Amino acid sequence: MRTRRGLCYPRLQPPFFSDNRVRKRTHDAAADADRQFCRKRNKPSPDIKTPTSDLFDSLPDDLVISILSKLSSAASSPSEFINILLTCKRLNSLGLNPVVLSRASLKIFAISARNWTESAHRFLKQCSDAGNVEACYTLGMIRFYCLQNRGSGASLMAKAAIYSHAPALYSLAVIQFNGSGGSKNDKNLGAGVALCARAAFLGHIDALRELGHCLQDGYGVRQNITEGRRFLVQANARELAAVLSSEAGSSVAASRTCLTWNPHPHHRHVTGSACPLLSDFGCNIPAPEVHPASQFLAEWFAARGGSPGDGLRLCSHVGCGRPETRRHEFRRCSVCGAVNYCSRACQALDWKLRHKMDCVPVERWLDDNGDGGADGVDDMMDES
Repeated sequence: MRTRRGLCYPRLQPPFFSDNRVRKRTHDAAADADRQFCRKRNKPSPDIKTPTSDLFDSLPDDLVISILSKLSSAASSPSEFINILLTCKRLNSLGLNPVVLSRASLKIFAISARNWTESAHRFLKQCSDAGNVEACYTLGMIRFYCLQNRGSGASLMAKAAIYSHAPALYSLAVIQFNGSGGSKNDKNLGAGVALCARAAFLGHIDALRELGHCLQDGYGVRQNITEGRRFLVQANARELAAVLSSEAGSSVAASRTCLTWNPHPHHRHVTGSACPLLSDFGCNIPAPEVHPASQFLAEWFAARGGSPGDGLRLCSHVGCGRPETRRHEFRRCSVCGAVNYCSRACQALDWKLRHKMDCVPVERWLDDNGDGGADGVDDMMDES
């Protein structure tokens, strides 16, 4: 290309670059691009929240076990404690700690007979191994009467009795009085009275009533009518005190419906759930709460037709649930022969609860096979 003066522009030569320098610049550009990409990738998004640490995981196990022990001792039903165990894996593992199971309340073991499974059996076994006396007694009653494992059931009840568990002592006394699990010759009246006296000393109401009738009748002990009546009055007083203490936190109207005065002697029979233990004095109190073990026995045999076996009968007292372990083990009513009882306490309680109105005297009564024999037939006993 020429200028106006006819001169030519000088031709520019391209600069010379070595191959190494070109490669270095290319490598530096690629590294810068990677650094920018990493910087963009590591930049946190404003929409994503960073996870925070859980404070529950930082709590020590001893503190969690202490909290679970309080919850197990205050649980009002088995489902309430199970819901706690199903909350998370940590509560499930720590909830089965022996310290927690040893302090479990009685209501946790109120298992329905319809829901009885091997897992429920295993749970009761874990609680009994942890030293829970209520679990030992409940599982002992189930094994002795329902599962017919006499030795294991009796040993579990004896384990609870060692720790002065009054219901276990009384149940062992009933077994000794009747010779349950054995023959008629296996009765041990002296041992039954001793166990019953120990349970009565601990304030067990049925044991007080049983011991009072034994003293009045001279059954297994020297007869002492005055001392027997004292135990019967003490049983009534303790039962009335238990009702008043349970109603202390309720309203006055509710307590009036539970404890009433009826001045008419011929109208002192109470229907429903009331228990006229003091009906001779015109005082009606509600029936005592049934122990979960007795409730389980009643449901277990009710689901099987109401009979524990061929020719065997249940105790006629609705709050007992004990079955016969052999024919003619329980005593019958000597007036009508239609009802039978495992103990004098159940007989006296059911007499005032309902049988006093249903008993019809007959000249002679026979059982299903035509023989009227029984291990023992006692007259109806009255606490008045």
